[in-house]
Amino acid sequence: MDERQLYEREESIGLGERALRRLRADAAAGDTSPGGLLLYRGRAGIGKTSLINRLRNAANSDPDGQLLLYARAGEQQSGAAFHVARQLLQPALAKMSDTERRELFIGWYDIAAPALGLVPPDPTRQADPLGVQEALSLVVTQLSVNRGPVVLVVDDLHWADQESLAWLTGYLGQISPLPLLAALSYRAESLPESVEAGLRHEVRELGGRGQVIELAKLSPAAVDAMVRSRLGEDADDMFCRTCWSITDGNPLAVSSLIERLVEQKIEAIDENSEQLRSLVALSSGQEIGRRLERFGTDVQRTAFAAAVLDTPFDLELISRVAGLPLNQAETAVDKLIGDQIFTRNGREFTFTHPTIATAVYQSIKFPAMRTSIHSKAADEVLASGKGGMAAASRHLIQLHPEDNQLVVEQLRQAAHEHLAMGAPEAARRCLERALQEPPGEDDIADIRFELAGAALLIDPDCTVNQLRLALAEVPGLDPVRRETATMRLGQALTHTNRVQEAVEVTGAEIERMAEGPGRTRLQAGSFMWRMLLRNEVGGRETSRQLELLAAQHRLGRDPESRAVQVLRAWDLTMRGENSVEALALADRGLEAGLPAEGLGWTNKTWGFEIPVMLGVTYIYNDRLDRARDLFADAAREFELMGWSGGHLGFAVYLQALVLFRMGKLVDAEKYLRPTLRKSDRLGKGSPLQWDLVAVLCDTLLAQGRTKDAVRLAEDYDFRPGLYPPAAVLPDAPALHGRLLLAQGRKKEAATALEQAGEELDARGWQNTVWSPWLSHLALAVADTDPGRARSLAAEAYKRATRAGTNSGEGMALRYCARVAEPGKELGLLRDAVDALGQSPAAYQYAMALVDYGAALRRDGRLREAVGVLEQGLDIARDCGATGLADRARRELQAAGVNPHRLRPLPSRDLTNHQLLAAQLTAEGRDLNAVAESLSVTPLRVSELLAAVYRTLGTNPQGLAETLRNDPGLQGGEPAGPE
Repeated sequence: MDERQLYEREESIGLGERALRRLRADAAAGDTSPGGLLLYRGRAGIGKTSLINRLRNAANSDPDGQLLLYARAGEQQSGAAFHVARQLLQPALAKMSDTERRELFIGWYDIAAPALGLVPPDPTRQADPLGVQEALSLVVTQLSVNRGPVVLVVDDLHWADQESLAWLTGYLGQISPLPLLAALSYRAESLPESVEAGLRHEVRELGGRGQVIELAKLSPAAVDAMVRSRLGEDADDMFCRTCWSITDGNPLAVSSLIERLVEQKIEAIDENSEQLRSLVALSSGQEIGRRLERFGTDVQRTAFAAAVLDTPFDLELISRVAGLPLNQAETAVDKLIGDQIFTRNGREFTFTHPTIATAVYQSIKFPAMRTSIHSKAADEVLASGKGGMAAASRHLIQLHPEDNQLVVEQLRQAAHEHLAMGAPEAARRCLERALQEPPGEDDIADIRFELAGAALLIDPDCTVNQLRLALAEVPGLDPVRRETATMRLGQALTHTNRVQEAVEVTGAEIERMAEGPGRTRLQAGSFMWRMLLRNEVGGRETSRQLELLAAQHRLGRDPESRAVQVLRAWDLTMRGENSVEALALADRGLEAGLPAEGLGWTNKTWGFEIPVMLGVTYIYNDRLDRARDLFADAAREFELMGWSGGHLGFAVYLQALVLFRMGKLVDAEKYLRPTLRKSDRLGKGSPLQWDLVAVLCDTLLAQGRTKDAVRLAEDYDFRPGLYPPAAVLPDAPALHGRLLLAQGRKKEAATALEQAGEELDARGWQNTVWSPWLSHLALAVADTDPGRARSLAAEAYKRATRAGTNSGEGMALRYCARVAEPGKELGLLRDAVDALGQSPAAYQYAMALVDYGAALRRDGRLREAVGVLEQGLDIARDCGATGLADRARRELQAAGVNPHRLRPLPSRDLTNHQLLAAQLTAEGRDLNAVAESLSVTPLRVSELLAAVYRTLGTNPQGLAETLRNDPGLQGGEPAGPE
């Protein structure tokens, strides 16, 4: 298409230029939300590249006005990991010193630098793909903020490599507050539907700053103008109309046809219309091969070499790849320029249009010739020292398999480099191709093992298949790899909800192993898979067997023994057994710190399930302070490793779960919302997403936002039959019943809760804090069957007392009170307040206080009621439990108190009085002695200690240790005169 004048594209040109001017003006004015997005959409040859180039030229016309980041994807480069990202960012980064680059990356340099080709990838490390994507996003954000505004342009996005495409499309949702204009061109039919849907969504989100520019074919009038501008104003009307009809108004086809007419000096008269069809065919991709043949072998080889490279090239490079002397290559290039196949840009050359490059590559008819050129291209990439084996791998993959062990080793090395860059799909392609070579018998098992590792994050089924094959190979894996392969196979099977197979695989391997650490690790892994399954048949027998294994290793201090103790602690917790025993086992597992003993969050043998189970044990045994510290360590470790995908998402989710249990509902939601959005990129319906949705639903219900919780559940299809059976945190099926109950749909709620309860009882899981289904079922049936409701609530309390946690007993007592016979409510609620006041569960404590205060008011004890309700109101407001706070206000108003006369929210730090009460209690003084020392009533001491437990996240048994381990604890100003 004629770059000097773009016919019928004035409106599209204007949109781009106006967006560019607005970007500059907004950035100069300090506008906080100037981000923009332009999508140039249309079929091949329709003019997308011309419009993109017009925008580039406009940006380059004022280089001080903005930073231009440009990339052009190519079909042959679509398999080169991060090729587009490198094109975009390398030119800007190359102008900086190493110190400036490291400052720009803010600690993420080591994570992103290999992907951008700034440092060689370390084959011993494996980068998290989402971590690399976030690092790239950080770089663009930093450039926009510190060196912007930025114009980011990508031509032919449909040919972008998978890694760059995933990063870029994910990043577009972050550009709204940035001085950044993104312009992308693509063929809609060649872009995955989900990707285009995402792009259109981002356009809608940006409102007037987003535009989809649909490029239509040219009208007959436009083609007339194009013909007459080159062939003369006296061109015949019928000739011009024929030019339009046989090209279907495609701008590239029209331009190519006109060039042929000029070249062959054909007059634009009606008599010559018959020649047009043959000239169009000569200009088409299908005829490229024939044109090259007519030019001779040198030109043909030069064009083929350029198509294989699919990047800008100089004469020396093309001569080496084509296998021609430099002077012959130069002559061939000149001919290709004259035939409008190549174009020159300074000392470099490239194809005039991507469709021509594709047509040339497809015209390489003989596989041997294509393989030969790819082989030379791979040699040149390696000789240049740029990109390493990973860059050469796209050529190596195209070689014809011929039992070449050097190629096998090169592909394995390339795979390791790709994994270090955060490109597992590229690594997978290399290893699959290595298996086709084929490798020697001694290497097959190891390559399958490596392929399984590459596919772990992108295709669990492939991981399972390759690990099975690797374990079955003879000769097989060495003992260390064999054990690791078995563990990974168990993990992959569990994560794809095939837990029984995981148990069988590990069981078979255990039988063939001698006693020792490896066998114990696999035994622990086998129990771990079975325990992660919600509806495992024979769960009680699993627990009995684990108890025996834990007894055998009760004195061990090695990682394997400690892992077994953690598993047993988690099992006791989920079964609702003695809390003291569960915590003792958990503490034994925690001795010396998990990371120091090979059980850390980033341990590749165990995965992170063991520390997760340890943290969950603390959560549901009222030691939220320990769980909080564990999960904060997890987030730090994952960030240091660059694991910001599912790993970091899970760590954030667990931190939010702790916040929810502590009653910090607003903070929990702040953690959950962005992590849930990120989880969408991992795929709908993942276990992590279910966990996030479940806790966020619970958080919204606690805030009194029932409609929001129901809408969230509907948006994510959160309903029975769709829960991953291995997702046990939290109890999703029972949550479905709670959602129904919150909507007043009690009959449906009862059915859902009964079904959930039957599954849990069959499994032996009876922890009433993790799943208070019995208590909620009591509420659901209370109106129609009060006797059964009281029986259900009593059973829940019985189970809670068996575990013995203050939060569990207090919660169960509160529900007992809600369905109690007349006259028994007050006593039950007083006991619930006492129990929850000694727990870190602030929201549960606030609910008990409001219930108790309301009951006191109804009993006519207004003075007591007001004090209790005001305390409940304060805590509810501090938690962010809006619905509960409103209820407390209504109760206060009914008691004759103005609910608008509120005290300031309490501090989240300990007051001097709270700290002193805690210190005296930790010394072993009883309630009366502490009261006497502080010159307050025992009731006031109870209130002070309740604030201590919910602020620190501990219980009476852990108070002394918490104070001892946190020397930074200080008292603030007293809340008021005592």
